[in-house]
Amino acid sequence: MLKLMKPQLEQWSKSDLCKIIIGTGIGRAFCAGGDVATVLQHSLHDDTRSKAIEFFKDEFEMDYILSALPKPYVTILDGITMGGGVGLAISAPFRVATEKSLFAMPETKIGYCPDVGASFFLSRIDGEIGTYLALTSETLAGREVFELGFATHFVSSRTVPNLLARLSDLEDPTSAMIDRTIEDHHAKRLPDEPVGKLTGRTRQALDMAFRHDTVEEIVEDLTKLASTSDDSVAKWASETLEILSMRSPTSLKVALEAVRRGKNMTLLQALQMEMGIATAYCSGASTDFTAGITAVLVEKTKGRPVWSPDQLNNVSDAIVRQFFERDSIYLSAMPTLTPPDFLSNGKQNPMKFALPSEDAILQIVKSKARKDAISLSDLLAYFDGLHSGKQGVAEKVMEVVKRRCDVIGKQGSEVVNCREQL
Repeated sequence: MLKLMKPQLEQWSKSDLCKIIIGTGIGRAFCAGGDVATVLQHSLHDDTRSKAIEFFKDEFEMDYILSALPKPYVTILDGITMGGGVGLAISAPFRVATEKSLFAMPETKIGYCPDVGASFFLSRIDGEIGTYLALTSETLAGREVFELGFATHFVSSRTVPNLLARLSDLEDPTSAMIDRTIEDHHAKRLPDEPVGKLTGRTRQALDMAFRHDTVEEIVEDLTKLASTSDDSVAKWASETLEILSMRSPTSLKVALEAVRRGKNMTLLQALQMEMGIATAYCSGASTDFTAGITAVLVEKTKGRPVWSPDQLNNVSDAIVRQFFERDSIYLSAMPTLTPPDFLSNGKQNPMKFALPSEDAILQIVKSKARKDAISLSDLLAYFDGLHSGKQGVAEKVMEVVKRRCDVIGKQGSEVVNCREQL
């Protein structure tokens, strides 16, 4: 499929008849990922290993192509969007989630590492949510895919056909026109709709625990939180410890290192780093790649796969370096990613049409505090104007304010100050 997509995308990119490119799925999924079981079989034999590595090269180059298309690109995440499917969607400037969206990077479950640009985009999501998702392989569902920044818009699944028809009717569509068309289909939160699971005190605990640069420190903080007097936080921490205990210790350390390095890379640099990681796994740097895929995808066992090393403290820095250092024998077959020349030269911003980031909200609060604290009403009005009345902005601002700020004063005249955080 990847080899068929590339010439088609080039044709559309160069055609005056093509005005907009829309990615949709069939049935229950946008895309649930690639055939990693076949990739594993290719990687196990010297005469076919190059096919496994070539699969990742084709995949990562496609992910980069989709990030730099000269035509507007819209993805409809109306269903399962996981692993390789995330790579096909995440760099689109317009990413539309629905109540059926299921979003995850499940690689540590199978003894591998989040790829398809995950080290780039997970490291740029608010707080430590990206780190949490990279290590745990946990799934986001429905509206929280939008509220946490992985999607830029949220609509009801039943309105998708009408949205697609409206988009196809646009004449010479600009980005602003596409944004407004999708916004017109926004599905507002229902009164009885539950809030996302990674909010409030749980989110505070997540950011504290997953801020560390070693998995051991993350586990240590989670262990402390599991004994806290806050029952909801203690339950979340205990469940997260159980999840991490099921994952490949090597994958956890490689994933954390990749996310930390990816924060300071361009997308292409991050994909090239991930190309090295994939090459190392295909070349035998860890037997967990075989153990995980066999247990989870082939035999479909429910228990913990037989990982080696079996415990975090046995995964040395030297083992982790084998996936990153240029002189590693496991990276000797790593190819260089070569994007085609039909791509846009302009720098793409996949978050341009998303909700404001937590950092952006706090930056305004802090900048105003140097002179005089900003009122809550002025803060909401500022971001409403900045995002042209985008649905969900007020809710996002209020969630950040409640969790990270102190609100002082009587109702209607409250002012906002940032609260110190570890």
